[in-house]
This record gives sequence, structure tokens and C-alpha cells, in this order.
Amino acid sequence: MMAAESISGQAVAEAMRRACRALQAQCEYLTSLDQAMGDGDLGITMEKLAGALLAYADATPVADIGKFLAGAGMAANRAAPSTMGTLTSIALMRAGKAAMGKSELAPADLAAIFAAADGGIQEKGKATLGDKTVVDALHPASEAFAAAIAAAASPGEAGAKALQAAEEGRDRVTPLRSRIGRASWVGERTEGKLDPGCSALVVVLQGLTR
Repeated sequence: MMAAESISGQAVAEAMRRACRALQAQCEYLTSLDQAMGDGDLGITMEKLAGALLAYADATPVADIGKFLAGAGMAANRAAPSTMGTLTSIALMRAGKAAMGKSELAPADLAAIFAAADGGIQEKGKATLGDKTVVDALHPASEAFAAAIAAAASPGEAGAKALQAAEEGRDRVTPLRSRIGRASWVGERTEGKLDPGCSALVVVLQGLTR
């Protein structure tokens, strides 16, 4: 592995911190989006998750990146055993499995981790594209990241492509009606409103790509 292309464990921990700080800064925004869809606790959940993961990152040495990410998944589950908390936990644990035993990551490893998190959330949440859930931002972002890495883009360039794809995915389903979870109970009132899960994923990617 070329040193110039490798991502250290410390870099992974710092990326987690950036994502958490971005969520903390936007918790009220996410709550307002969730209230418009008939629920209202997403911002509170994400604030709990962010706080727990920040504490975990600060307290946990990163020798094995896979173990670090899997441990973060368990910390997320303890902090917020809600739907989004469970999905975040699954995503981190699947990401950890994909990186198990690695003390550094190549760009291709990042793509594999992203895909593993995407697959875990789809499997656990039973959602597909068009259901107006986090999957509508996450899946295109994962695919865009992998395609950029395959085309020899840097992780930073690939991250920018992923963020753009997530924003486009979020906007693509905004006119639609939510089909999964509590938002589906609200029916036509969800049409034309930003999906809170998609929006949370965009916030995470904004933090990761800063």
C-alpha cells in the first residue's frame, strides 16, 4: 500500500468526529424536517448518537480500524436504540466487518466500507430506492464514491462525488410520498417535503468531506 494513498486509523477517528460535529450543529434542522413528516425525534436521536460516538472516538485507540468501527456500532446501539440508531449501528458494524484486521485503508477499502454500510441499512430497513428513506441518498452516494475511486479519483474527490449524489438522491424523492416507517402513516402530507433520513445522510457526508 502506498503511504500517499493510505488512510490511517487516526484519520478514520477524526472523520467520525467531523461527521458527529456536523450532526450536532444540524440537530434542530433535522428535528424540524422530522416534525413536518409527522414524527419529530430524529434530531434528538442524532444528537444522542453524535455525542456517544464523539465520546467513543475520544476514548478508543484505533489499532484495528475494523474493530474500531464495529465498536462504534455497538456504542451507537446503546446510545439510541431507535430506528435510526439501529440503522446507524448496523451500518457501522458492517463497515467494521469490511475493514476488520486493517490498520490502514486504501481508497478501495473505503469504497468497500461504504458499500457494506449501504447494504446493511438496506437489509435491516427493508427499504429500496424510491421508498423515500435514507437509502435514496445513501445508495447513489455509495455507487458514486466507488465509481470515482475506480476511476483513480482521490478519496477527497470521490467524497465530493458522493455528497453530490446524495443531495441529488434526496432531491429526487422529495416530491414523492414516504412508503416506509412512521412517515408512511402521514401519507400525502409527506409529498414535497425533504426526507429527514436523506437529509441526515447529507449532513454526515458534509462533515466527512470538509
